[in-house]
Amino acid sequence: MAANPGGADPMTPRAKLAVTAGKAVAAASRAAGRGSGSVIGGRVALKLDPDLLGRLAQHLDVVLVSATNGKTTTTRLIAEALGAAGPVVSNALGANMPAGITSALAGGSDAKFGVIEVDEKYLAGVARDVAPKAIALLNLSRDQLDRAAETRMLAEKWREGLAGSKATIIANADDPLVVWAASSSPNVVWVAAGQEWKDDAWSCPSCGGVMQRPGDDWFCGECGFRRPAPSWALSGDHVLDPHGSAWPIQLQLPGRANKANATSSAAVAAAFGVPPQVALERMYQVQAVAGRYDVVQFMNRDLRLLLAKNPAGWLETFSLIDPPPTPVILSVNARGADGTDTSWLWDVDYTRLAGHPIFVIGDRKLDLAVRLEVASLEFRVCDSVDEAVRLAPPGRIEAIANYTAFQDLRRRVGN
Repeated sequence: MAANPGGADPMTPRAKLAVTAGKAVAAASRAAGRGSGSVIGGRVALKLDPDLLGRLAQHLDVVLVSATNGKTTTTRLIAEALGAAGPVVSNALGANMPAGITSALAGGSDAKFGVIEVDEKYLAGVARDVAPKAIALLNLSRDQLDRAAETRMLAEKWREGLAGSKATIIANADDPLVVWAASSSPNVVWVAAGQEWKDDAWSCPSCGGVMQRPGDDWFCGECGFRRPAPSWALSGDHVLDPHGSAWPIQLQLPGRANKANATSSAAVAAAFGVPPQVALERMYQVQAVAGRYDVVQFMNRDLRLLLAKNPAGWLETFSLIDPPPTPVILSVNARGADGTDTSWLWDVDYTRLAGHPIFVIGDRKLDLAVRLEVASLEFRVCDSVDEAVRLAPPGRIEAIANYTAFQDLRRRVGN
């Protein structure tokens, strides 16, 4: 959204009071050792001024980023790219519901751009509040089934919420659910970013028919719903732009998934006037995202910290870890932020870890142990990361954890 055209200050006395109160509560939360305070601060601010989110975004050109996987990393890459054109405010630590977003934007009074990660369930509502210039839709797959319901329902919420949106939608042409959701919008830029996990997209979201998936293409043989022609594409280690030019991707972040994230980020940056070469060069500066991909020293060993929250995320993570006999620590919790339903463990192909020494920790380590036993893998159940590291054979250790287990790991290893 363009800066306030009339020059009037959208921050009413009530809004300013809400921002001040929110910041004070957040500071008190941090002082008490209860985390960053962004969520509780945002809740207090929105209680005092329910329209605060829209007011805070009024002077910003906003891009929203939503997906099941990769949204935090992509948000970070876009923020780095848009920094070439002006100051950026972003919820870089992943507090992606309205309260956390409000807290983030409250610190962006001098920013030109707002780069905002949004939880999938809240995308339509946040889009109504902040009138974004662009929305990036990366993927949809099963995750937190007890909270988010099934993927077709989420896609329908996106489709209904974004119908007629004035924003430019940058959407993954390889995910049928994303394509169906984005197709209600009049201005869509399609990106061929790939789709490793396909198990949530074998039925047509439009008619329910069986999807045909020859090679990288897909279509429904019953209603004709099919993959759109992309304007941007990931091709090996290059981004192909709409003019056919190939731009090298040089990232410090590992894996094919992050090259796909960089491709979508380059398409978003172009919508804001930042050329692909400039955007991609700036993305190289990103070494880690909220602790993800960091290599830390713990008990005189190197641990690489990797986040994987759902079957699609675990599949991508398995593709980037070092080969056997690299030791692997797996940690799974099922707290509120993770979703309490661990049935998704049975959708993960853990046989890809054959040959790795495996050590299992976390609140739900026994659930995971049963899954690995059925997969005929050898593993050790441990009471802590300390025990797992002590028992692990030499070499860098790959530590893979879901959301709260990842936070537990970071606190324990001092990251």
